[in-house]
Amino acid sequence: DEIQLAADPERGHVFTDRLLRARGLVETVFMGSDTMRDSIAALVPKAKFQRRERLSTLSYAGMKKISRLPHRSAIVGFSVENVYAIAELVRRQKGGAAVVMGALSPRTRNAQVSMYESGEVDYLVATDAIGMGLNLDIGHVAFSGLSKFDGRRTRNLAPNELAQIAGRAGRFHTDGTFGVTGDAPPLGEDVVKAITTHSFAPVQRLQWRNHRLDYGSIDRLIQSLEMPADGDRLVRARDADDLIALRVLASQSEVRARATDEPSVRLLWDVCSIPDFRDISHEEHAELLGTIHGHLHDGGEIPEDWLAGQIRHIDRTDGNIDMLSRRLAFIRTWTYVAQRSGWCPNESHWRDFTRAVEDRLSDALHDALTRRFVDRRTSILMRGLKQKESLVAEVNDKGEVTIEGQFVGHIDGFRFRQDADVSGDEARTVRSAAIAALGPEFRLRADRFYNSPDSEMDFTDQGGLMWGEHTVGKLVAGDDPLKPQVASFVDDEADADVAQKVQRRLQHFIDRRIALHFLPLLNIRNDQSLSGIAKGFGFRMVEAMGIIDRREVANEVKELDQETRGVLRKHGVRFGQFTIFMPDLLKPAPTRLRLVLWSLARGDEEFPESPPPGLVTIPAVQKVPSAVYLKSGYRRAGERAIRIDMLERLADMLRTEDSRGGFEATPDMLSITGTTLAQFANLMEGLGYKAQRGEREKVRQATERSSPSEGNAAPDAPQTAPETSVPDEPGDHVSANRPEPDPADDGPEIEEFYTFVWSGRRSSQRKGARPQRKVKKAPRKETSKDGPSVRTGRFEARPPKRDRIDPDNPFAQALQGLKNKEA
Repeated sequence: DEIQLAADPERGHVFTDRLLRARGLVETVFMGSDTMRDSIAALVPKAKFQRRERLSTLSYAGMKKISRLPHRSAIVGFSVENVYAIAELVRRQKGGAAVVMGALSPRTRNAQVSMYESGEVDYLVATDAIGMGLNLDIGHVAFSGLSKFDGRRTRNLAPNELAQIAGRAGRFHTDGTFGVTGDAPPLGEDVVKAITTHSFAPVQRLQWRNHRLDYGSIDRLIQSLEMPADGDRLVRARDADDLIALRVLASQSEVRARATDEPSVRLLWDVCSIPDFRDISHEEHAELLGTIHGHLHDGGEIPEDWLAGQIRHIDRTDGNIDMLSRRLAFIRTWTYVAQRSGWCPNESHWRDFTRAVEDRLSDALHDALTRRFVDRRTSILMRGLKQKESLVAEVNDKGEVTIEGQFVGHIDGFRFRQDADVSGDEARTVRSAAIAALGPEFRLRADRFYNSPDSEMDFTDQGGLMWGEHTVGKLVAGDDPLKPQVASFVDDEADADVAQKVQRRLQHFIDRRIALHFLPLLNIRNDQSLSGIAKGFGFRMVEAMGIIDRREVANEVKELDQETRGVLRKHGVRFGQFTIFMPDLLKPAPTRLRLVLWSLARGDEEFPESPPPGLVTIPAVQKVPSAVYLKSGYRRAGERAIRIDMLERLADMLRTEDSRGGFEATPDMLSITGTTLAQFANLMEGLGYKAQRGEREKVRQATERSSPSEGNAAPDAPQTAPETSVPDEPGDHVSANRPEPDPADDGPEIEEFYTFVWSGRRSSQRKGARPQRKVKKAPRKETSKDGPSVRTGRFEARPPKRDRIDPDNPFAQALQGLKNKEA
């Protein structure tokens, strides 16, 4: 077969020798291109010719990018590096490709071809080795280059060589196409015409080497191999690897000393015929051949221990593709050696052993090529989609999705998130397969979600809707700020019933959550008994979501009579000095919901986060608008913001102070604000007060009680003198009875204090706000002119509460009993 290879510079002399000398017992058939007709007719005059036309059409498809090549395409490169680069690109864009090269062992090549033929991959990347000996289901052949290195130089491929490869496309009655891709230039019109019409120049000369060899000596053998060809049809072939190896060995004296007669020269030539599968330098290959010849000449066979050592270091299946390829090339050399009769002491053992090692390395190389150039996940999914099989999807408890055992991504709620490593055609294939297989899973999840309790759902500070750890939707603004709409996150490819169920369940959740946290507001809005100004003010409260800066409604508040205020107070409305609010809506959950709904109604792109629960004051960020703090339940004052209910409590305390004469902060003021003295001073300045800092001598609390006099002694106290110890050594009593020095005795301790005076203006109070109540000045006790004035008391706005229980109260005796127990 392929008799036209008789013109090949490298292997042509082998085909020419078969043409001239190989004959069957009954019939000899030479199959090949019609270009050999004249040469065969001249060299074999009795030959009969039969022509078989191609049953399908081969046409030129021009230039196509690799990403646009059709399925069942073969891409041809002319170097190992080029083949690997193309295969890597095809893997990323198409899911993978089989690789076929002449350097592969037959077992590896057949495994790669089988992968392509089975449909596991739709693309084949190969060298020109694809042009012979392989009949594959190929629809299109794309040349990535039009030149090759033939062992001596880089040359352009002849039209008949291109046709040999392009002819792999289309078989029997199936038409095929060919073209170029990558960096290959377009084919010329004359080349395309020659390929499509099978019109090529006839082969004029065949490669030939003399087969009548003279084994009288090494030199005579070389001369017989170098004999020129006779006739116009034959030309002496270039020096092959075996002749080159013979010349190298002939230059070695120890080899010449061994090859002195015809049997030894014949043995030397047989050794030189060992193929150079490793494709190493001629000198290295000749060195190995010389060693083998020495063993065979001196001992009659190759020593087992030496052969075992040669094989042992390559009998490994680890490493990358290049390492496996080198080991495989070397073991093929030993497989050839083991097949030669009489060369090994235990021929059957070494033939089986070397074949087993070659098979292991071949399989390992096939696996390495597949791992590198084939995405099995994509190939499995593509085959399933193409054959319209029912793909089986599995979802574990982590939401990871596997289809036919291949990881493809994970489910986030009702959306499929495919593996980030996939892209291009592979990504589209993975998504198509996943959506097709996940339909039952989405329906099952939708049923489970629809029947799940509200406790499994929540909303985020940015308006997202969560189901456990999964984002399943988001809030969108509606016509009513207290009636937002929801947008569900469901893949478009999922069933419409799934999206509807998720949508309805999310709407039910947020409606119930608003009804739970904003119940006071909804009661005001739905109270049909409210009318007139009360109804209008209730509407303002609903519109403001339960918190209004009093300055904004100062005039409306003036118009509210006590009866109207009482009606609103029954709905939970509190009229504070600074803010009108509903205390129940200051809790963390309503506050968080209010910020989301308020931001949603305003159309904000980014929503503010609610403050951490339990904090009375928080740092005030200047860039944050005051309205954000107000909707958070806080009011900015200086460098901090104070919770509005605590601010009203502080305002109640401030009413009892002399704001014009000046007053100091009490421990209760610091306690309810949760601030230091300096922070409180800054907060008061934010409320419109002047904070005057001063220093004074700290009044020390008495730490020791004076001994009671006899008249004041307790009646049950023992009348015994205190026990004293007698010192053992003179002077001990001095140190024993001397008190430790008090650091405070070094000088007076100084403390800072602030005096707060109303500044006459309040940045946070506008016209219409309640004026501050006037109180009488508290009397002051003056000290000497050298010391600061110290207040000895403070006046309360109401008389002190008496700790007394009404004897007429039916619970008086029970309460008194509890007090006695506590005492």
